[in-house]
Amino acid sequence: MQIFIYLLVGLVGGVVSGAFGIGGGTIMVPLFVLGFGLSQHQAQGTALAVMLPPVFLLAVMRYYTEGNVKVQMAVIVALGFVFGALLGAHFVQDIPSSQLKKMFGVFMILIGIKMVFFK
Repeated sequence: MQIFIYLLVGLVGGVVSGAFGIGGGTIMVPLFVLGFGLSQHQAQGTALAVMLPPVFLLAVMRYYTEGNVKVQMAVIVALGFVFGALLGAHFVQDIPSSQLKKMFGVFMILIGIKMVFFK
């Protein structure tokens, strides 16, 4: 039964990610924390591990074949993203999980407000 639930979480995260172009972590991190009892650190790490193969292999290729990937821009941003992700993953390890969870929640709220009320 647990495997089925994990597959369902992945399916929902994948649908939302593919449909809206957002990281599946937006869906999976809260589910991992609230639904499965993972710490914020574990949820974020697990969500990152989950997203790598399907995002690159399937979703990106689909957008690319439709002409919806700015390749040069993506490559340049990816270079910065690699270093930013390493720095972020390093520094977040020293933040208590309870505080990190609050930071993640505030970030989600701010992004939601921006998307709903501003252009």
